[in-house]
Amino acid sequence: MTAMTATQTSPASLHTPVIGWFEQHARDLPWRRPEAGAWGVMVSEFMLQQTPVNRVLPVYEQWMTRWPRPADLAADPPGEAVRAWGRLGYPRRALRLHGAAQAITERHGGDVPSEHAQLLALPGIGEYTAAAVASFAYGQRHAVLDTNVRRVFARAATGIQYPPNATTAAERKLARALLPEEDERAARWAAATMELGALVCTAKNEDCTRCPIASQCAWRLAGKPAHQGPPRRGQTYAGTDRQVRGRLLAVLREAVTPVPQSALDAVWDEPVQRARALDGLVSDGLVEPLAGGLYRLPLS
Repeated sequence: MTAMTATQTSPASLHTPVIGWFEQHARDLPWRRPEAGAWGVMVSEFMLQQTPVNRVLPVYEQWMTRWPRPADLAADPPGEAVRAWGRLGYPRRALRLHGAAQAITERHGGDVPSEHAQLLALPGIGEYTAAAVASFAYGQRHAVLDTNVRRVFARAATGIQYPPNATTAAERKLARALLPEEDERAARWAAATMELGALVCTAKNEDCTRCPIASQCAWRLAGKPAHQGPPRRGQTYAGTDRQVRGRLLAVLREAVTPVPQSALDAVWDEPVQRARALDGLVSDGLVEPLAGGLYRLPLS
């Protein structure tokens, strides 16, 4: 289905109520303030991937105080980015953000580029992040498809409870069809649909009584049919290699000097899994092995 066949209304009929709702109910988040600039937007987008806002906020504030511009981050070793990342999870994002800061400093004079193609050419920047920065920081017209937006579109326009596990070409086509024509309004629509998915049209316990487009929602009008696609996989953490990696990195983040193997061995009893997790951290560039069985966060 498309937006037009599912709701029997034009995309324009969705724009005004959703954007109007956003104007009244948007959270006051630091990366949405004018002083955040494009760098603040970029930092937030890296941190918010697979991580809730309440966990990101304190780390974001500390990060921006320490590294208010890309050149400030680029001047420090990448291990400092990993250290400052703290417990946000998926720490390779810290290395990618450091790499992007270096490229911005070297190629663009320290200013986050505004062109979508230039953003996409930065290391660690994918289609979503490039579109998000171009839209939220520079007010451009791009389809910004994160998990929240995809869920809103799946329900309101396509009439299904959840989007596919991976973004499809059909979703991208639908997102482009739903974009307002004017750049500024399109950027507002992108932020508004994201917020609607985060606060109202949530994955569980959606609150249709607060939704500004409930009367047009194809899924609601169809009686909220249950999800028919592949099972939605919940994320597990306890006992996984991710947990072991996190514990090993915690030791290194807290150390001011290289740490011996024995200090890392103490955080996880199972030696095979511990060795596999440590090897993975080294392979990912998150940990640097030194002579004498010592380890540290990377300096280069």
